[in-house]
Amino acid sequence: MSQRLLLALAAVAVAFAAADTYVVVLALPDMMTGVGVPIDQLQRAAPIVSGFLLGYVAMLPLIGRIADLRGRVPVLVMALVLFALGSLVTTLAYDMPSIVAGRFLQGVGGGGLVPATLALVADLYPVERRGVPLGVVSAVQEIGSVLGPLFGAAVLAVSDWRAIFAINLAVGLVLAAAIRAVAPRGSARRRRIPDLVGMLLALVALVAGGIVFVRPPGLMRDLTWGQLFIPFAGDGRWLTPIGATAIAALVLLLAWSWFAPRPLLDLRGWGRVLVDADLVGALLLALALGGVILAFATADPKIEVFSPRGRWYLLGAFVAAVAFTWHVRRAATPLVPRGALRRTPAWGALLVSFFVGAALIAALIDIPLFARTTVYPDDQLPAALVLVRFLLALPVGAVLGGYLIRAVSPGVVTAVGMLMAAAGFVLMTRWGLTTIEEPVANVALVVGGLGFGLALAPVNAALLASTDDDSHGVASAFVVVARMVGMLVGISALTTIGLRRYYSEQLAIPPVQEVCDGKSRCKEFSDLLRVAGIAQEHAVFWGAAGCAVVAAVLALVLFRQVGPTRLSVRDAMGSAG
Repeated sequence: MSQRLLLALAAVAVAFAAADTYVVVLALPDMMTGVGVPIDQLQRAAPIVSGFLLGYVAMLPLIGRIADLRGRVPVLVMALVLFALGSLVTTLAYDMPSIVAGRFLQGVGGGGLVPATLALVADLYPVERRGVPLGVVSAVQEIGSVLGPLFGAAVLAVSDWRAIFAINLAVGLVLAAAIRAVAPRGSARRRRIPDLVGMLLALVALVAGGIVFVRPPGLMRDLTWGQLFIPFAGDGRWLTPIGATAIAALVLLLAWSWFAPRPLLDLRGWGRVLVDADLVGALLLALALGGVILAFATADPKIEVFSPRGRWYLLGAFVAAVAFTWHVRRAATPLVPRGALRRTPAWGALLVSFFVGAALIAALIDIPLFARTTVYPDDQLPAALVLVRFLLALPVGAVLGGYLIRAVSPGVVTAVGMLMAAAGFVLMTRWGLTTIEEPVANVALVVGGLGFGLALAPVNAALLASTDDDSHGVASAFVVVARMVGMLVGISALTTIGLRRYYSEQLAIPPVQEVCDGKSRCKEFSDLLRVAGIAQEHAVFWGAAGCAVVAAVLALVLFRQVGPTRLSVRDAMGSAG
C-alpha cells in the first residue's frame, strides 16, 4: 500500500511540474510588466521560457544518474525542494535575471521528477507488470499539460501572476514532505536531533533574502530600518546591509553544511554523489544540450530556424558533444554507464522519442494558431481551449497503451499510435475557415490525441525492458531529453516549412491598395490573408504527419525484439493500484 501511495504522490508531482511548463502561457504578459519589461518588447521575455527549458532538459541526465546512485526517493524530495525554491524566487522576482533564475530552478526540479518517477516504476513493478503504471505516469504528465493553462487562467481571474508561483511553492513543499513520510524504511534516514544551527542560518538567509527581493515600503521609509537598504556602493540591492546579511548567512550555511557532523543539508554526501555521478561529464553534456536549446529556443520561428547566434551555439554544442564522447570513453565511472544503451530498443527509444516530440509540438503550437487564424482572431483563451479537446484524449490513450502492451508488442502499439496521430494531422489538413466550430473537427483532435497517448507508455516500456536496473534513471532522462530536443527542432523546422507555403500563397494576393477600396473589399483582402495562413498551418500538419509516420516505422523496426508483457487483466488492475 505504501509503495502505491508513494508512486501516486510522485505521479501527482510530475503532473504539477508539467502544468508549470504551460502555466506561463496566459501569465507571460503580466510577468513581463511585473519585472519591468515593456509589453511591446515580447522578444525580451524569451529567457523566461528558455530558462525553464534549459533547466528542465540540460540537467536531466545528471539527475537521472543521481537517482540510480542515491535512490529514487531522495531525488524526488530534492527535485521538489528545488522546484519549491525556484517557485519562491519567481514569486519574489523583481527583474529579468531574478525571474529567469527562478524559472531555471523550477525547470531543474520539475525535470528531475520525470526520470526518478519512471525509474521508481521499474523498481516497484517487474517487467511484466509495468505497462499500466507507466501508462498512468504518462497520462498524469499530459493531464498536467492540460491543467497548466487552465490553472493559470483561474488564478489570474482572482489574483496576479505571483500567486501562481506562491501556490507552486506550497504544493512543492507539501509533496516533498508527504513523499518523505511514506517512503519505505529502507530508503528513509533514522530520526536524529534536528540541526538547529543550520535551521537558524537557513531562516536568516531566507528572511533577509526575501526582504531584499520585496523591499517592503514601510521598512524602507523608516528612518532606522531604512538604513538597511542604503547601498555601500552603486545602487545594487545586494550591496546593502540587508543584502550582505543574506549573503553572509548563506555562506555560513554552506560552510556549516560542509563541516558539521550532521548538517541540515548534507553537502558532503551530495558532493560525493555528484562525483560518482560524473559531474564533469554532466556539465559537458549540459553544455551540448544547452547550445542546441538556445539555438532554437531563442529564435523567432516566424523568420528563422534558429537565432542569429544559433550557429555559434550549435558549434559550441558540437565541441561539447565531442568532448563528452571523449570523456565517457576515458572516465572510470561515466555519466552514461558503458553499454547502458547498447541494445537496439534502448537507443531506438531515444530516436523514436525525438520524432514523437517533433510531431507533438506541431499539435501543441499550431492547433491554437489555426484557431486564432480562423474563428478566434482576437481571443486567445477560446483558441487555447480548442487544444484541450486534443489533450483530454491524450491521457486516455496513455492508459490504454499501458494495457495494450500486455498482449501486443510495444513496437506495434507505438506504430499504431503514431499512425493514428498521422491520420489526425492529415484530417487537420482538410480544415477550412469554419471547421474548428464544427463537430467534425473533434474527430481529428480525438484521433490525434489518442494516437500520441498510445505511444507514450510503450516507448518507456521498451527502454526500461532493454536497460539494466542500475541505469534506469539516466536512461529515462535521455528519453525525455530526446523528446524535448525533438520538440525544439520540430517547431523550428516545421514553422519554416509552413512559412514558405504562406509566402508562396501571399504572392498570389493583390496588393492591399488594389483590393481594399471599400469595407466589403477590405474583408475580402482579410479573408485572402486568412486563406494564406490556413495554407501555412496545413503545411505544418503535413510535416508533422511525416514525422509521426517516421516514428511509427522506427518503432516497428527498432522495438521488434521487445515482446508483450502477457499480463492478465486482473493483475493489470492490481498493478495499477
